[in-house]
Amino acid sequence: MPQYVLLNGEVVAADEARISVWDGGFLHGAGLFETIRAEHGRLFRLEQHVARLRRSAETLLSPIDRARLPSANDFARLLEMNELTSARVRLTVTAGSMSPASETQQAALTVCATAAPLSGYPDEMYRTGIAVVISRYRQSRSDPLAGHKCTSYLPRLLALRHAHAAHCMEALWFTPEHLLAEGSISNVFVIKAGRLTTPPLDTPVLPGIAREVTMECAKEAGMVVEERAVNIDDLLDADEVFLTNSMMRIMPVIRIERRDIGAGKPGETTRKLLERYHQTVERECQSP
Repeated sequence: MPQYVLLNGEVVAADEARISVWDGGFLHGAGLFETIRAEHGRLFRLEQHVARLRRSAETLLSPIDRARLPSANDFARLLEMNELTSARVRLTVTAGSMSPASETQQAALTVCATAAPLSGYPDEMYRTGIAVVISRYRQSRSDPLAGHKCTSYLPRLLALRHAHAAHCMEALWFTPEHLLAEGSISNVFVIKAGRLTTPPLDTPVLPGIAREVTMECAKEAGMVVEERAVNIDDLLDADEVFLTNSMMRIMPVIRIERRDIGAGKPGETTRKLLERYHQTVERECQSP
């Protein structure tokens, strides 16, 4: 069956969608994106994703009205056109035309949304846990893109390539001050003595939607949750470590480089939080 995308407010067959060669996303990686989970034909935490994108657009591109972005009904139509109920939805906004002819005027942003089947991660990863490496790169407060979900993704892909070459799934980034920041595609949490800790947003790290949901789930379970600086000793001495993003939800980490975390297998607290996370998605995405 043909695939369809939303491009600047119109539903278009994917193989007929066209973006200018002068588009700032193509020329300079000047763009933002959100990856949103859809279950039962509904997008999970759509408005939180949109709000994050608009904050970043105001900082890095130009302000964008909510009406300029697809609505819940627009996304529902996109899913229906692609015959999907569970999906990986991507919303991308780029700087628009940067052709020499448009240099004297502000370009209209390009807005595109796509939907693909939700393949997810293998169940075995959740049962046995994953291994990660420490990235050779550093994440700095002086980087204007830090804390934003940008299409300028090559450094993250290079770090992931290093991780995959070492038969690991993710690469963890530290700051020049040797503090844990985040993964290439994830936020990071550590559990020690029943206390859940994650680096604060001003580390800097991405204000992940899954990060926020995870902290909500932990608080509902009665856990102490804190956002504070995490160093390498905190990380390696943790009872449990896990990663979060909208597609993986909560993924247990059992080894960092050659060092086992805790008992070297997924922890019970991580398992319980994943179950709570799953229940939250089901509850919010079920039809009213």
